[in-house]
Amino acid sequence: MDIKIVGKHVDITDAVKAEIEEKVSHFPKFYNIINDVEVIIEGGKDGVTGSVEIIVRARHNHTFVAKETGQDMYGCVDEVVKKIERQIKKQKQKERDDRHPHAATD
Repeated sequence: MDIKIVGKHVDITDAVKAEIEEKVSHFPKFYNIINDVEVIIEGGKDGVTGSVEIIVRARHNHTFVAKETGQDMYGCVDEVVKKIERQIKKQKQKERDDRHPHAATD
């Protein structure tokens, strides 16, 4: 799994990079066919707020996207990771349900 971290109008510290890589490295635990993860950190025009966007690409053309805006970059990273994990778990459950449909009841 490739992890790409991009900063737009903001410098990304090593601590933020390490935090993102640590959080994102758990994604294959939920969905094991992830090809790459792209994290885009944007600085706000006012210099206070910023946004974090994560784009996860998996096999079979599955793409998961989540974005969070706020003042605390670490808080934004946590929230956007939760959003992506929720999407990944939902997709995995759909695939499991399609493979093993429930028995029809009379």
